Formats: sequence, structure tokens, C-alpha cells
Amino acid sequence: MLAQTPPMGWNSWNTFGWDISEELIKGTADIWNDLGLLDAGYQYLVIDDCWSLKERDKNGYLVPDPNKFPNGMKAVADYVHSKGLKFGIYSCAGTMTCAGHPSSLEHEFADAQTFADWGVDFLKYDYCYKPHNIPGHILYKRMGMALRNSGRDILFSACNWGSDNCHEWIRSTGAHMFRSTGDIQDNWESIKNIALSQWNKEFYSAPYCYNDIDMLVVGMYGKGNVALGGCSDEEYKTHFSLWCIMNSPLMIGCDIRSMNEATHSILTNKEVIALNQDPEGRQAYSMEQWNNSDVKIYIKPMTDGSFGIGFFNMGDSDGEGSLQFWDIGLTASSGYGLHFRDLWEHEDVGVFTENYTCKLKPHHCKVFRARLVKTK
Repeated sequence: MLAQTPPMGWNSWNTFGWDISEELIKGTADIWNDLGLLDAGYQYLVIDDCWSLKERDKNGYLVPDPNKFPNGMKAVADYVHSKGLKFGIYSCAGTMTCAGHPSSLEHEFADAQTFADWGVDFLKYDYCYKPHNIPGHILYKRMGMALRNSGRDILFSACNWGSDNCHEWIRSTGAHMFRSTGDIQDNWESIKNIALSQWNKEFYSAPYCYNDIDMLVVGMYGKGNVALGGCSDEEYKTHFSLWCIMNSPLMIGCDIRSMNEATHSILTNKEVIALNQDPEGRQAYSMEQWNNSDVKIYIKPMTDGSFGIGFFNMGDSDGEGSLQFWDIGLTASSGYGLHFRDLWEHEDVGVFTENYTCKLKPHHCKVFRARLVKTK
């Protein structure tokens, strides 16, 4: 079964855009396991837009650009597979891709079979240049049906940016994840705005079809295709924590070949990733309706009865967040408290019976795993 938990991997777009090549993909695959990324859960290596020629061949098939991929796409997929990874590629539901290359509109079954023959395991399916006369749900159902009949298990990543109320119909297309936001950029305002846009949307994400709030910008530091400003390490930590607790797919966007230690420690924090990869796949809900301050609090029920609890200072000044346990179902008379473990400091904090309060610097976060313990 595909996507029982949110998919994890790497995508070329955020850093490299159209500047992709066989050398880049092989080099990324070569260092993947040395960095412990597969061990941390990242398994999909995905090539985004601009991999093909601008025209199909005389038989109507997609053709990898020979200047970028001289040995063809099957050879690249085979190389990625030899590293124990899964291979992903990109197409589009519109009349052409976002960068002006051939899309899969009216070629869904032929392209799905081509992808399967090449050994593709993941398809990102974009929404640029959508024809006005065909509803979005039909476009995605076409490719969903084609992929499911290609003879290969291919994870279907629907990228229509939340358009056309896609949360109401996207599961019916067979998609395993769906973009609910516009494109992310490598700056704090973009991260904050995407996170805040998810309030009251926790009901639309579940195992086998996850709410995708776009790829990660952790470790880009203002360099690359979407690098408009850059962030501090603490902001990247907050970004990663939000994506994990909200159960978004985790697709690395930086150049992992030059990853520094701070970026590596963020992207491979197994205690935080465990929140994201919990089998029940529940997206965290926000306490915003009880909390009008810049410090937002998110609660994620976990399979084992514990909770992921995150405090996030979205503001530009020091802030304080206070969680009253009554608001999440734990009364003072219950005889139970919550044992807090700090997932970034990797240390136990203590047992609290009625509330927990913490202070945060601007754009900082604290993330905990809280377990019920008997106190009486």
C-alpha cells in the first residue's frame, strides 16, 4: 500500500529549477545513504519540470532531453533504484507544463505506461495551463486511472495548489497526496503564511491521501530557484516542525550534496519525524480559536495515546504560549497529568497536571511528545 504515512524524499525544483541533469541526480543518489536520509525515512528522489524535450517524438511519446539525460530516463531510474531509493518524475494536467514542456493532457495512458516502463515510482502532476472546458477532478481522475492500470505501483502526487476545492474530491482521483497551497519560497513570511492557511483544514488529510503544504526549504539559505531571502536555522527548525506536526509529506528541497550540520540535524531528527510518520496519520489541529496571540499551539493525537504538542511563535516579538489541558480533554479531576518530552533538546521536561506554559523568541518553536501518566 502506497502512502500509509506521509511520503518523504527530495525534489529538484526548489534549488535547481530547470538546471537539472543525470549528473545531478546520480550525485544526489550517491550521497543519500551516507547522510542517513534513507534511514531517517526519505526514499523518493524526484525530478521536477524541464527534464524532457520541448516536443514529443513522431510516435507521440515523451523524450528525455539528451543533453541533460544522455543515457535516458530508465538508466537514471535503475541507478536510483540501485541505491535502495525510489525514483520520481514530473508531468502536468494542463496543455503544457509550468515551464512550457509537453504535458500529459490527452496522453495520460501512454505517458503512465512510459513512466512504468522506465521504472518510475512517483509522479508529481502539476496544474499549469489547465483547459477551461475540463474540470480539475476529471483531469486528475484520468491520470489516476492511467497510473493504476500501468502495471506498476506509482505514487500519485496531485499538485493543483488547492484550486477548485480539491479537498472535496481529490481522494476520488486516486491521488496519494495533494497540494493545498501555492508555491513556497525560502523566507519566513512564506513559511508563516502557508502554516496559518492550514487552520481548520486538519479534516482533509488521512492515510493514503495526505495534505501536501509544499516542499521543504530547510537548508537553502537564500540560494536556489525559490530562494527569495533565506531563513535562519531556528526558522528552518520551526518550518520543519510545522510540516511534521501537520502531517505534510516531507520533500527536501535543498542541495543535499552541500548540506551543513545544522540542516542535517534538522532534517534527520527522528523524534520529530516520528510525529509525522505516525500510522494513524492525523493532522494536528490548532488551538487558535482559544488563542489570539502570535504563539500558535498545535495538538496531534498519536496512535499510542500520546500527543504531539507544538508551540510556534509566528510573531516578530518575544511571546508566551499557554496550553490549558482542559481544552484538549484532560480535566484536573481526572487523576492524570501529561509527561512532556522536548523533541529538539531530546530530554524529558517533567509531569504537568493542569497546563503548560513556555516563552519563545520570535519565529522559534518548542515541540513535545506528551504522554498521559497517573498522578493520583
